[in-house]
Amino acid sequence: MVSAFDAIREGLAAGSGLDQLNLILGVTGVALMIRRSLWAFPVGMAAVTVQGVLFWQATLYAETSLQVFFFGCLGYGWWHWLIGRGERTELPVTLLSWRERMGWIAGASLLMLIWGTWQANHTDATVPYRDTFIASFSMASQVLQARKKLENWVGWVVVNSVAIVTYWSIGEIYWVFLYLVFWGMGISGWVAWYRAMKLQEAPGR
Repeated sequence: MVSAFDAIREGLAAGSGLDQLNLILGVTGVALMIRRSLWAFPVGMAAVTVQGVLFWQATLYAETSLQVFFFGCLGYGWWHWLIGRGERTELPVTLLSWRERMGWIAGASLLMLIWGTWQANHTDATVPYRDTFIASFSMASQVLQARKKLENWVGWVVVNSVAIVTYWSIGEIYWVFLYLVFWGMGISGWVAWYRAMKLQEAPGR
């Protein structure tokens, strides 16, 4: 445990200016999303731009492409949260049906397998299947977040768990720390949005 702590501390100390900016923007964006603030979208768009550069430098190509998707999805979410609320103060948090959940899981899994196989055969990606698992399920989670579905946080917790193991295995210790923070924030977001959903469902709301 001590060696892991020391490795993370060394990774933090060795982080570049871009790494530090990524940490600040990433944590700020997720914190704003937990609070269901519209400011989460412009901050998130800046964060994914920085992350795209960092992932490209690490030859994690699926996750580089993912940042382009995130940028567009954040723009869509910003629009949807504004337009979809109508006369209400904010767009309510809602749930998927069980059939919809199974559909999202199946779709993300199929994308992971196809994309991972292509990467394994045509690129020098370091960990092609884990890379595309993170990418595919992050895409699903991001769309669900844009639609303000509670299940998006379940997706992020799973993605961040896999990301922690993946980045540790390839020696990206700084990212291990970052995704540990995001893992904890994912749990916090799950709880906060669940409470908000129940409050919105209360009589008289």
